[in-house]
Amino acid sequence: MGTTWSVNAVLPDGANKRAIEQGIQAEVDRVVAQMSTYDDTSDLSRFNRAPAGTWQALPPELFTVLRYALQLAKASGGAYDPTVGPLVNLWGFGPGKASAGKPSSHDAVHPYAPPDAAAIAVARQRVGWAKIRMDEAHRRAFQPGGVYVDLSAVAKGFGVDQVARFLERSGVKAYLVEVGGELRGHGRKPDGSSWRVGIERPGAAAGAVDNADEVGRVLSLDDKAIATSGDYRHFFESGGRFFSHHIDPRTGYPVAYRVASVSVIANDCMHADPLGTTLTVLGPDEGMAFAKRHGIAALFILHDGDGHVVERMSPAFAALVKP
Repeated sequence: MGTTWSVNAVLPDGANKRAIEQGIQAEVDRVVAQMSTYDDTSDLSRFNRAPAGTWQALPPELFTVLRYALQLAKASGGAYDPTVGPLVNLWGFGPGKASAGKPSSHDAVHPYAPPDAAAIAVARQRVGWAKIRMDEAHRRAFQPGGVYVDLSAVAKGFGVDQVARFLERSGVKAYLVEVGGELRGHGRKPDGSSWRVGIERPGAAAGAVDNADEVGRVLSLDDKAIATSGDYRHFFESGGRFFSHHIDPRTGYPVAYRVASVSVIANDCMHADPLGTTLTVLGPDEGMAFAKRHGIAALFILHDGDGHVVERMSPAFAALVKP
């Protein structure tokens, strides 16, 4: 899925380390085989290519993730939309051909030019979560034709949860699972301490989370998951304007405000993962109102316009991190 994974686990006495490693890889591979848009043979890629007006049988894991994605799309008024892929690709941020010269934070000014309004209008015709129908009884989904589903904002978190469930079935009582930066912690390390994870300071170099100077906040994950969505890694600049990789499905354009990052803490990673994206698209005001309304533990890190960042916590997040 264009990313990496890692697991820290405290294995019980007598555990077969190799068997557990193979089991972890099998869980990750299953998610990739079903939900990756980077793999043309995945179940999701086959759904995206399916003829118009056809019902497509889905494996149980993919069905579960797609169902939740559509539920969140409805609840957010389309701020999160798993069919936004054509727009993401058009703007150069997806796995498709349009992103062959994918914009990167490593380029101060990228030669990539924003698409014109006509191209955006054409891509928007293919976007719309409500076009997809689900058949619970037969575990299948309806492909209306030309709808491209990208579940990357949910699938990584789901993969974290699947690995966590496997570890628990294998008798592992303490672990920290990470896929693409989304994490879930359970139990205690051998010294009795909890799993501590850092939220990167926006602008930190890739991988610099290991450097204390680049960590904005440290949290303990006690049977919780955390996912962070940020604008400081994937973007481009053109004509003096900043273009985030967060595309608002409702407009077809990157979000207009500078939300540096949104971190969400939840009981599992499948729910935390897409909520960061959702709140980023909604923005600091509407997003915070959504978080309060739904009891979401969210941390917004916002650009203040003077080269600094400021934090805003939802009540649920503040309750989790209070001393």
